[in-house]
Amino acid sequence: MRLFRNSARGNVLVLLCLMYFITYIDRVNVSSAAAAFKTELGLSNTQLGLVFSAFAYPYLIFQVIGGWFGDKFGARWTLTICGVVWACATILTGLAGGLTSLILARVLLGLGEGATFPVATRAMSAWVPEIKLGFAQGITHASARIGNAITPPLIVGLMAYLSWRGSFVLIGIVSLGWALVWGWYFRDNPGQHSGITDADLAALPTPKARGTSHNVPWGPLLKRMAPVTFVYFCYGWTLWTFLSWVPQFMLHNFNLDLKKSAVFATLVFAGGVLGDALGGVVSDWLLRKTGSLLRARRDLVVFSMACSLLCSLPILFTHDPLWAALSLSGTFFFAELTIGPMWAIPMDIAPGFAGTASGLMNTGSAFAAIVSPVVFGLVIDATGNWTLPFIGTMVLMAVGVAAAFLMRPDRGFAR
Repeated sequence: MRLFRNSARGNVLVLLCLMYFITYIDRVNVSSAAAAFKTELGLSNTQLGLVFSAFAYPYLIFQVIGGWFGDKFGARWTLTICGVVWACATILTGLAGGLTSLILARVLLGLGEGATFPVATRAMSAWVPEIKLGFAQGITHASARIGNAITPPLIVGLMAYLSWRGSFVLIGIVSLGWALVWGWYFRDNPGQHSGITDADLAALPTPKARGTSHNVPWGPLLKRMAPVTFVYFCYGWTLWTFLSWVPQFMLHNFNLDLKKSAVFATLVFAGGVLGDALGGVVSDWLLRKTGSLLRARRDLVVFSMACSLLCSLPILFTHDPLWAALSLSGTFFFAELTIGPMWAIPMDIAPGFAGTASGLMNTGSAFAAIVSPVVFGLVIDATGNWTLPFIGTMVLMAVGVAAAFLMRPDRGFAR
């Protein structure tokens, strides 16, 4: 991929990939460490669900606020500050002494990570050519899913040497290192970067084309993004169910030990890595081949969500952990195939307000992150059935397929 050649443009994308990778380790490590701290702190499944979802409350609030802040003040210092906050939150999670402090640390994590993806989208709108936006969104989110995939064995391995508390402290220090490097290297205007070339600048949008969101037309923008936000909520329900509960599902539903459950969870999350990477490439290929944003964005989302629904059906009937992991892996693969086209849509609709528009979209997933983990925990505590909550992901995927037809990335945004 020429986008990854040794250049300032490629280096910026690599840094963004690292950010997505680290942030997802920081946000899903609790699900892998849950078996240890649940016992130590005496938590129920419902309380565990509250810990999982605590991250999402400030994460929801700061989607739009953070996206607007990044549009107005730039991605350089916005992401640097966010990185310092989420790094401290991860360290504090390892120092938690009970349910309350654990929840507060997770709230702080959501505060730090809330603006990251919308502001990263703003950075991409300045540093990535339009024809490669789908690829950039796909590869960065694939990096996030690599974080998902390696987190279960990584945390279990670190716990063996450092305890669950030490694992959080170490990962928090790594996060802090990323924030410092980003603040040192990145520039909001590519033309001000010492490593940028004339050829790179010629391929990038002009500052005028990128626009500014100092005066956001909130009403029209909300109206245009509403269908996209709702579809992303439907997708987000599946995402947060998987991120929060798949390791525990493999552990308890099939009576596996911690190491084996981590291996199966990794297999599931690996499907998401492939889906993210492929979705962006396919979306950009369809755009080049057909010239149609409807084909490249909306129709690919419809196809992917429908396939995700079909792949999830066997989980209701199988009693074999391998087949369950394969079913969930296929479900997650097709769910993540939507990521490249979905995250390109805000830039298609409103390139001058990319941070704010993508924040509005990701509000849907953030709201799902609040509700989905708690509902899963409540259902398990009430019924003892670990497969029943997956019916919710199937229903919402079906609703998302229908709602996706309301998205119109082909229509330019008018203030």
